Amino acid sequence: MSSSPTLMHRLVERLETKARELGFYAFGICAADIGEETGDRLRDMIAQGHHSTMTWMAERVESRAHPNGLWPEARSVISLGLSYAPEGDPLATLADKACGNISIYARNRDYHDIIKGMLKHLAQYLVAETRRAQLEAEVKVFVDTAPVPEKPLAEQAGLGWQGKHTNLVSRDHGSWLLLGEIYTTLELPPTPHRAGQCGSCSRCLEVCPTSAFPSPYRLDARRCISYLTIEHAGPIPHEFREAMGNHIYGCDDCLSACPWNRFAEESRVMKLKAREDLIAPRLSELAALDDAGFRTLFSGSPIKRIGRNRFVRNVLIAIGNSGDEGMGPIAERLRDDADPVVAEAADWAVKRLAQTVSSPMPARPGL
Repeated sequence: MSSSPTLMHRLVERLETKARELGFYAFGICAADIGEETGDRLRDMIAQGHHSTMTWMAERVESRAHPNGLWPEARSVISLGLSYAPEGDPLATLADKACGNISIYARNRDYHDIIKGMLKHLAQYLVAETRRAQLEAEVKVFVDTAPVPEKPLAEQAGLGWQGKHTNLVSRDHGSWLLLGEIYTTLELPPTPHRAGQCGSCSRCLEVCPTSAFPSPYRLDARRCISYLTIEHAGPIPHEFREAMGNHIYGCDDCLSACPWNRFAEESRVMKLKAREDLIAPRLSELAALDDAGFRTLFSGSPIKRIGRNRFVRNVLIAIGNSGDEGMGPIAERLRDDADPVVAEAADWAVKRLAQTVSSPMPARPGL
């Protein structure tokens, strides 16, 4: 078998069939070259400080700006998407202030492990097929823990487009796609680009509780609840605490607002389906977690990465926003926590609850 265009197209057809058998929802191929725009936008973001304390973004700019910066020998990128579309209204748990809201993707197993395993199976299949065709091919698999420009690659590979909330939007899966990539030295025929755009819609920008979007297609991480609850290590700035509401790990507000989500079907990936105990966990129970209890509860979960102290800090902010004076003693007990960040958050929660109780929200007209 030679590497004629016809045979390469057949190879891609078999590869896509295998990808869908493994459980991937979206498949596309592009050249390992995405031009200069991605790099320019990334450098501008860093220059303005919008990456905040995520210094790893600045340290490997060229790898994030160009696929060849990560692996010079790469010629093509196979971009793959895994749907994690939730069942029902993803914002429903925001209404119950006695419960915490965990981002949809983090309510079960760590998607990095799930996707990487699937990518390795597909990469092994590709290598076997190329050997059968007497072709030389090397492959490497990546998820977003590596400095990969995954969203621009996915857009170029026809999976969707980067929306105004900076995340990928798919015609078929809305904003609910987790991405992974296979880099290869093969020159594979690219997938035809599928046009798509947000048009005049700005729902994702308007719904953001902390106004984290200075303009469409631009995110200031310093104001983003996902960044504040996950990546930010110290005390959460006071100006954002009330706006956080009961978000305790990540935020889906901008994703949930996307009207393209009406085409998304509930994910069939069982390991991504929400655990019952993480759909609307009680803040009172989460605040009582010690390190061992935290590790046990979140074993195999991406939440485990941030550690007990940072997580309980988030829980205390949510308790302070709950308006439930019955949670005062729970926060009070943590005022003397060994971790100073937790102790400070507990002190804020106690004072915030006292202020809420002494100055209750006015009743709505007619009540």
